Amino acid sequence: MIELLDVSRTVTSGASSLTILHPTSLTIARGRIAAITGPSGSGKSTLLGLLAGLDTPTTGTVRIDDVNITDLDEEQLARLRGEKIGIVFQFFHLIPSLTALENIMVPLELSGVRDARQRASTLLADVELTGRGHHYPSQLSGGEQQRVAIARALANDPPLLLADEPTGNLDSATGRHVIDLLMTVHRERGRTLVLVTHDRELADMADEVIGLRDGRVVSRQERA
Repeated sequence: MIELLDVSRTVTSGASSLTILHPTSLTIARGRIAAITGPSGSGKSTLLGLLAGLDTPTTGTVRIDDVNITDLDEEQLARLRGEKIGIVFQFFHLIPSLTALENIMVPLELSGVRDARQRASTLLADVELTGRGHHYPSQLSGGEQQRVAIARALANDPPLLLADEPTGNLDSATGRHVIDLLMTVHRERGRTLVLVTHDRELADMADEVIGLRDGRVVSRQERA
């Protein structure tokens, strides 16, 4: 499902360059849950951005579902994300001027789905927010906003779901609800999940845990 070969990311900082991710090679099989862990500044979110095609690697290649995404232009990347990748951000990134239902409808309408409203309503029910669809993000709790964000990420039924600190801004009880929802998505839909997290409970549920430090993979633990 995912293959990285000698992928690195270096950016310019003033007169010097800063390597955020050193050359990294790894694979994640279809249907697995992979947790990426490590201290702040270790390169976790950068790695996730490279998997999503939101960042461009300085060296190496990234393959998603047998597609070399480093060869794609912006339009092709956007199309691939619409078809194959759902992204959940730590800070939700909902559109404040749209209701919960309308936020979920956005990727559906961009893909030309005719029954976008009905599909979005079903997804709202899947994340247990029936009756909250007419509320704007500012009228929802953090946990509710994150569940809307998960529903939006699932809108086009992508085979790969990427989540950057999905419980990072939530209290423990709400975070547990989001964890349960992500595990349900994996179990019932068979989706590949890649999660950047500091949440030990969430990492313990993964099939494999990839540890980063200073832009390098320093550990990899796989579970049966």
